[in-house]
Amino acid sequence: MEIAQDPEFCSMIDRLRDEIHDGTESDRKAFEELAATDDPEASARVLTAPGQPLWAREIAAFRLGLVRDPRAFEALVLLLNHRDPERCVSAAYALARLGDPRTARAAAALATNELRVAYALLPVRLLTDLRAPESVPALVTVLERRLGSDDPHWRVGVACAEGLGTLGDPRAVPALEAALPHPRLGPAAAQALARLAPQGPSL
Repeated sequence: MEIAQDPEFCSMIDRLRDEIHDGTESDRKAFEELAATDDPEASARVLTAPGQPLWAREIAAFRLGLVRDPRAFEALVLLLNHRDPERCVSAAYALARLGDPRTARAAAALATNELRVAYALLPVRLLTDLRAPESVPALVTVLERRLGSDDPHWRVGVACAEGLGTLGDPRAVPALEAALPHPRLGPAAAQALARLAPQGPSL
């Protein structure tokens, strides 16, 4: 699929077009040119040029990510940790397709950074998609931290439980069992444990 036809790319462009709607004519022209270019070098220049607006860096990094250009890595990781969830979604999508061996380690570091736990949802989901060696240990760590009944970031814990069920690694069982009594994490933990249960012999 061409990048211009990728649904996530189209969604990002629509979002950013609205974002710069009240910008200058020069900004709007630069936006349309950057959104349309297929030249990786043009995108890479945006990432290295000083003073580029965030929307330009986001488009450039996304495009490079989808063509597996490692120059996108640092910008996409920064966007994965952005306070705007929609930017995180786009960054996670591009990182999953970038294929950079550093991605899982970076996602695990973001997910387990307790000071940034409010922004951990997309790194957690990315770790599930990556199925990397770092994925299960990081998701277990984050889930265990969410077990307090008054934890405000329970949605992150639910994503961890769902991810551990998807990954199917038995190392997750103790953390999932510990989450069962939690009123919000329990259902996701139970479903994950059901997926992890050994299947009996077929008759």
